[in-house]
Amino acid sequence: MKIYGIDFTSAPSKNKVIACAEAWLESDILHIQKFHRFIDFPSFMEFLMRSPVWIAGVDFPLGQPRKLIQNLQWGKTWAEYVDRIGQMSKQEFVETLNQYRQDRPAGDREHLRQTDRDAGAISPMKVYGVPVGKMFFEGAPRMLAAGFSVLPCHPTNDPRIVIEIYPALMSRSIIGKQSYKSDDKRKQTTEMQFLRQEIINQVRSPIYNTKYGFVVEIDKQVTCECVSDASGDTLDAVLSTIQAALAFRLPNYGIPKNCDHLEGWICS
Repeated sequence: MKIYGIDFTSAPSKNKVIACAEAWLESDILHIQKFHRFIDFPSFMEFLMRSPVWIAGVDFPLGQPRKLIQNLQWGKTWAEYVDRIGQMSKQEFVETLNQYRQDRPAGDREHLRQTDRDAGAISPMKVYGVPVGKMFFEGAPRMLAAGFSVLPCHPTNDPRIVIEIYPALMSRSIIGKQSYKSDDKRKQTTEMQFLRQEIINQVRSPIYNTKYGFVVEIDKQVTCECVSDASGDTLDAVLSTIQAALAFRLPNYGIPKNCDHLEGWICS
């Protein structure tokens, strides 16, 4: 099975790319062989459309909280509200969320999905700081329009399967909450580089191979880029690939049968 791990951004450019690791899961070996970088959405989507069969673990929210969707009367299905949002401009989407938050009491301005609570993730409504709301805006409507099978929100017969993952879960299991990356060059340190190397060492170790149920083999050049890329994008894409492979081997991709299909689920 071909597997992609995708570290996403809401504004791809030469300075901040969409990072994609490409791997093959064969028997009990995950071969992480190639790396792709995209500076715009058309080239990224064209790449995804090339191969007829794959599973992609994407590091951005595929859904919004049920409470938000119901309060704004955006629709009763994931496809309905995502299609509606896809017809907005990014500014319209941001302003809609800003207005929604305005008169709400503190603590009830940015809702969490159940899966965000379980994973310790931030609200997919957040459009400042780490703007995962903008990532949702740019990512989810494109996945819907492409016809991919988006699990569990919008399963289709397409053999190209998209699941939401969260690489921070894997990095935390290895180095705790220590920071291993930064987009700000002034904050990038040698210690972070050591931590990136430690993460790579651990995911390839016999202990983690036993835990995963497969061996992780990473191309030498990809390994070097994981360690040297201080933004962490390369490493996050590799971790996303491993998480997608883990989900692929689980019944129903590890998604609970009673999860909220309107909100989506982080496969961990």
